[in-house]
Amino acid sequence: MVHQHFQISFWRVRVCNGARGRACRDVLRDTGNAVKTIIFLPFAMASFAAMAFPADRHIAFERNNAVYIANLGGTNEKKIADGIFPAISPDGTRVAFNTVEKTSDASYVRHIAVTDVATGKTTVFKDVPSDNSYYPSWTADGKQILFSTRPHEVWDLVAINSDGTNFHVLKPGVQNEITRYSPIWARDGQSLFCQDMTNIYQLGLDGAVLSQWKIGKIVPKGDMSGDGRIDVSPDGKRLLLSIDMGEESGRKDWDGPLPALWSFDLESQKTTRLTPKKLFGWDGAWIDNNNILFLSRAAGEKDDSIYRMSVDGKNLKRLIKNARFPSVSAP
Repeated sequence: MVHQHFQISFWRVRVCNGARGRACRDVLRDTGNAVKTIIFLPFAMASFAAMAFPADRHIAFERNNAVYIANLGGTNEKKIADGIFPAISPDGTRVAFNTVEKTSDASYVRHIAVTDVATGKTTVFKDVPSDNSYYPSWTADGKQILFSTRPHEVWDLVAINSDGTNFHVLKPGVQNEITRYSPIWARDGQSLFCQDMTNIYQLGLDGAVLSQWKIGKIVPKGDMSGDGRIDVSPDGKRLLLSIDMGEESGRKDWDGPLPALWSFDLESQKTTRLTPKKLFGWDGAWIDNNNILFLSRAAGEKDDSIYRMSVDGKNLKRLIKNARFPSVSAP
């Protein structure tokens, strides 16, 4: 099988049904006791059900160049818009994504848009001074959206209010500087994380480097390409990293590096591999501090699926077939 590509200057997106199938960019307890028991048991059961199947939390994902949402358990799928790279808001009421409008045989216009899940109303941010914008990320309070845009020959990291006002540049691109990929807000909204395929950065709101980590040092035999996603844990203490490992995949139907998910503790500076070698994992997103969503594909399958798993490697479960780029509303 071979990949199908469409080319975007300095940012390549592989939309394919090939062996790897990853969306890439080169370029988120007596009588009294009995009464107490009677009252407590239904309450406990309801609480357990709420924890196991939170009805108010949703997943957003991409399928066939369209944006879908589903319950956290993977049920009740619903298409809400045409587009790519969906990011659901922390409260689950809105989804930011990329529109893709073909303007000629070789050119496209791509804007950031936000769809209201309840009403289906979509607002396209056409006042952004670029027709090439990508990769939205919400602040934890849902008030701002971070994304990449290319107004000139380089990519800027920018932010805008969720209603489309107050557009401003956080980190302007620099000629001959490697693009900063995979931007995502820190939980306090006072900094952001990104990567340039060699280093992971924490940047201030003025674009200054606050911290920097060499990928090959924190993850031995690992690196990141433009599609190497970063997600920040709900408590803000760890990064979930999509890493390309320098290991043999052992699969005849896999033509790329072996993808693995790693957790990086920002305080201790230690990394932990979450997916074993036989479980390919990428495009990870935190469900809560102890569980993650991610993409994987079993040997012999043609499509990617969304899985969930606890960070100790237990409770692996496939939730949604034929899906890409999952994000999840906040706990």
